[in-house]
Amino acid sequence: MAASYCEAAADHPLHKLYHDQEYGFPLESDNALFERLVLEINQAGLSWTTILNKKDNFHRAYDGFDIDRVAAYGETDSARLLADAGIIRNRRKIAAAIENARRLVQIRQEHGSFAAWLDAHHPRSKEQWVKLFKQTFVFTGGEIVGEFLMSTGYLPGAHEPWCPIYNQIAALNPPWMQFPLK
Repeated sequence: MAASYCEAAADHPLHKLYHDQEYGFPLESDNALFERLVLEINQAGLSWTTILNKKDNFHRAYDGFDIDRVAAYGETDSARLLADAGIIRNRRKIAAAIENARRLVQIRQEHGSFAAWLDAHHPRSKEQWVKLFKQTFVFTGGEIVGEFLMSTGYLPGAHEPWCPIYNQIAALNPPWMQFPLK
């Protein structure tokens, strides 16, 4: 068993691509942040390999993770998603994606963007972030929130300091490096 994701991803084509090009890299687009949140929610209880294998299907099924479109989904869309074998057909996870999109519409009205909301609350410890996410969103437990924030550059730990990707991410000055917790 590999000691870190950096080691485990090195010999796995699917994980290596995600590790080298997405994991830990700061995201600024609200739709990209929403996509990552939905994928992390859908990973709960499953392997990340399953999610990576279905990532393109999720993108198609959720209209490119366009927050406004997903927020407008109704019963017909929910039924369509529940019938889509290309994604995770879990009623609670689908409902969470739609409800969280609706909440993000409100966040954007109040803060300008999801990214601005995240920035306004940074820095926080993982425990503080989890509490905030549980107050703000649905289906967001500790692992989901921690992975979401690590994978988007708000918490450290996505890459080991010896990993070549660590230096690439450091050059982008992600939020966790700008304002580290003391």
